[in-house]
Amino acid sequence: MISILNTELGTVYMEENALAKMAGHIATNCYGVVGMVYRNKRDGLVSLLKRDKMGKGIRVTMSEAGIVIALHIMVEYGVNIGAISESIIKNVKYHLGKNTGLDISDVRVHVESVRAKGVK
Repeated sequence: MISILNTELGTVYMEENALAKMAGHIATNCYGVVGMVYRNKRDGLVSLLKRDKMGKGIRVTMSEAGIVIALHIMVEYGVNIGAISESIIKNVKYHLGKNTGLDISDVRVHVESVRAKGVK
């Protein structure tokens, strides 16, 4: 759990999974992102995750500098991966920081797969 707010009445905590889901929704709303993915460690296959399971493709960790978020995504074929990654990083840092009041120190984008045109 991550402490968000300390007051005289008590402390507000947030689960890492809740932060992961918020970050996933922000990232998947960026242009060119197909969705979050999960790489099977045993055989190395990549699976596109449904919206209710997208937290599985995101890792949230605490560091001394703040919160680090690692996103594993699938992008559309033909889009600029650098531009998409930069957009995701900016959006996740801004919106997650604004909505939670937490210091998001680092957002890491891992492009695991590219979806070819016409493939669903």
